[in-house]
Amino acid sequence: MLKLERMGKLILLVDDDTELGSLMAEFFTQHGFDLTSESDPRRGLAKALDGGFDLVLLDVMMPGLDGFEILHQLRHRSQVPVIMLTARTAQSDRIAGLEAGADDYLPKPFGPEELLARIRAVLRRARRLSVPPDQVEINGVRLNPATREVWRDDIRVDVTSAEFDVLNLLMRSAGHVVSRDQLAAVLYQRQATPFERSVDVHVSHLRKKLERKRELIRTVRGVGYLFCPE
Repeated sequence: MLKLERMGKLILLVDDDTELGSLMAEFFTQHGFDLTSESDPRRGLAKALDGGFDLVLLDVMMPGLDGFEILHQLRHRSQVPVIMLTARTAQSDRIAGLEAGADDYLPKPFGPEELLARIRAVLRRARRLSVPPDQVEINGVRLNPATREVWRDDIRVDVTSAEFDVLNLLMRSAGHVVSRDQLAAVLYQRQATPFERSVDVHVSHLRKKLERKRELIRTVRGVGYLFCPE
């Protein structure tokens, strides 16, 4: 417990590059994080499922069990924030990671300062204390910012931290268009880039989880998205 208080947030790195793990542990210690690294993907999955970590850094390309499969298994039992790390830079790989439930995706090689900034942004989204505690219920969807839980027709729906923040903004703006830049500002504290798909992927994922017989999130082409009121 003393270590937790002294070091702050607990990060799990699952990556078969042991040298990278050692370097990152030293760097993040200097910035108030306690980073545990695991080079074996199966042991890494077990540690992630045991809980206790504030965020997981997950390499995609590992022998025996790749990062996508680890994320798939992890999302069945946990909504811990996940940032995927990979040398595969194809847009399809980034989209696959976000579709699988990752909160962010960083291609290798990367600078430790950029990774640190992304970790802080994801943790802010996951544990933002300034969110109003009042619940919102529109068109059969109920959202509780205090517990960060979502229900669809009184059935609980599992959403990632990023998906919750997107839905929260859309529902509180129901009947009005929310631009992609506004959504990117909430998620990443910056404007959306012209070719960025992450916002679109989060919205697509929400549609699959929430929409049944009626459209809830409408695309306004070239502008953004609108959550349909009753």
